[in-house]
Amino acid sequence: MPIRPSLRQAGRFSDFKRGAIQQMENAALVATDRAARLAVSTLRAQMASAGLGRLGNAVTSSSDLRSSGRVHRRGAEGFSASGIVHLRTANERTVGAIISYTEGAEITPRGPWLWIASDDLQKRVKGNYRMTPAQYRAGGYERRIGPLIQIPGRHPGEAVLIVRNITTRAVGRANPRRLPNSGRVRAGRVLQDQFVAFIGIRRTARRARVNPNAIFDWARSNLPTFISQALGK
Repeated sequence: MPIRPSLRQAGRFSDFKRGAIQQMENAALVATDRAARLAVSTLRAQMASAGLGRLGNAVTSSSDLRSSGRVHRRGAEGFSASGIVHLRTANERTVGAIISYTEGAEITPRGPWLWIASDDLQKRVKGNYRMTPAQYRAGGYERRIGPLIQIPGRHPGEAVLIVRNITTRAVGRANPRRLPNSGRVRAGRVLQDQFVAFIGIRRTARRARVNPNAIFDWARSNLPTFISQALGK
């Protein structure tokens, strides 16, 4: 009795195989996109809780699902799908801040001193720039408060920029102002012979506050669960 192979059965298996691979591809696209979104939301939340304000808004994600909706082919049947976490900005200040707060860094000044505004002096100026001696002079604070005078600090490797003969509020924020030409101190204010405006140090270390790699590892560990859920299992 002759044997007649059935091509129809082979065709059904091929259809089943293609359908199964397509389901896995779709599940991988959904899972990697979900993991990338989860990593971003977790990273932003941890950065906010670490006191980094809105710096986490510079972190975003993309994925093969959102960019093309297709996987990358690897040979006849292999494929890969990716979710990517990256920064949405190339601003050097923002990128540098994120690196230092996630990896740690030693900050050294361009000049002899790294000047840090005292607690009684405002920390930011117009344009949201950090208050520095250069910003102090450019912003007209020498006229409103007084010229900066450098003196040695109380500790080795430290210097101080002070302003002489100014007045501050007796209660609440200092709000330093130049002593009036009359020499009379207005009501609600007190005279200070010497007001510390900036403290200068040679260098400072900034410790990492957030661990992105731990977050990425955690997000990757959820991929099997996300794939299973995408397959409806």
